[in-house]
Amino acid sequence: MTQRPTIRGRLCGALLGAGWHGLSALLAPVLRLNLRRRLARGKETRASLPQRRGLATRPRPPGLLVWLHAASVGETVALLPVMAHLLEADPALHVLVTTGTVTGNAILHDRLPAIAGQDQVIAQFAPLDVPRWSARFLDYWRPDVGALVESELWPNMIAACHARHMRLALLNGRMSDRSLAHWRKAACLLARMLSAFTWVMARSAEDAARLQQGGATRIDLIADLKDAAAPLPHDPAALAELQTLLAGRPVWVAASTHEGEDATVIAASALVRQVVPDALTILIPRHPERGADIAARASAPRRALGQVPAAQDGLWICDTLGEMGLFLALGAPVLMGNSLPGCAGGGHNPLEPARAACPVASGPQIGNFRQAYARMADSVQFVETPPDIARWLIPLLQNPDACHKAGACAKQHALPDSALVGRITQALLALDPR
Repeated sequence: MTQRPTIRGRLCGALLGAGWHGLSALLAPVLRLNLRRRLARGKETRASLPQRRGLATRPRPPGLLVWLHAASVGETVALLPVMAHLLEADPALHVLVTTGTVTGNAILHDRLPAIAGQDQVIAQFAPLDVPRWSARFLDYWRPDVGALVESELWPNMIAACHARHMRLALLNGRMSDRSLAHWRKAACLLARMLSAFTWVMARSAEDAARLQQGGATRIDLIADLKDAAAPLPHDPAALAELQTLLAGRPVWVAASTHEGEDATVIAASALVRQVVPDALTILIPRHPERGADIAARASAPRRALGQVPAAQDGLWICDTLGEMGLFLALGAPVLMGNSLPGCAGGGHNPLEPARAACPVASGPQIGNFRQAYARMADSVQFVETPPDIARWLIPLLQNPDACHKAGACAKQHALPDSALVGRITQALLALDPR
């Protein structure tokens, strides 16, 4: 167990915190300009710009307000069951959910209608970590309890919460070896932040050990929030329409691909079609804005433009947001992106396709989801090259029974932990000082 910070450590953390406070305040004009640049690139919206400076667009509701913050899509989806359980446990409370990306905010708005009590949920963009902007956000919303997800450690925001005696939780706390190494030169600042959390949930035993090395004085729960997620939702009518469109063609999905691995998927698609001529690859880029570039290189139709694949098309770029559940509902083989050689790597959550009874494959770069892949055991096939992918796919596409059997095996390894969200909800409500 990590020892509590010494007086020298606390002083060091305070000095580094003050330095970050001053530097980020000086950089505020530059950050304003960068927000404008991000708006031009589609990474911000006109609605998000004032919220990034802590300016609210909704009134603060009366009563208990629980603030949940997620960085992007994966963290937002993982929080959905927590929101639902909080509202079920106390229908009078409100939940303020902040996200750090346009895609995360869009997914939140897309999924909220499925939550009972959705009118009690307020969606906002998170302010950047500028002292005045963080203070403006907290002074307006006055959350009673806050929870940050995974690795969202922002010195000014955490210090501002601590100064207001606001109780904070860290959910699904994640700390990689690389992140811990990066914090070495500011270890006492990291310890200052981690010691400010009243309740800490670590994603894995390895993350718990690294968080303790970084300065967390206690770990209250070791579990992965993504283990509690339900299968991704889909519209049954849209699924029926999609199945009619595909007309029984053998299909496989390259899900959440990143720059650097699309060429591998396209080459694998060509190899598969040499043996299964009517096979269709559904390529879903993690960032939909990349769809135009991929389609231009592959001469493929794009769903974002309303285009559908003709019989001669072997590739379909599905560059829309919020439809992953629809494509997973096909039960087709799924290759998880951000994992193949040539991309930044880290992987994506294999439990999502497995819960939809899809056979699952991945590249070797899975550092961000190592625990989930360990849980999947030998139900996941690891591949690296186009021939690897083709050798995995061809027997599944030629034999629907084998595909169904592999999908059922994957699903058995990915059944949700129904009790986990209840434990998290109870812990968050217990933080309320009233």
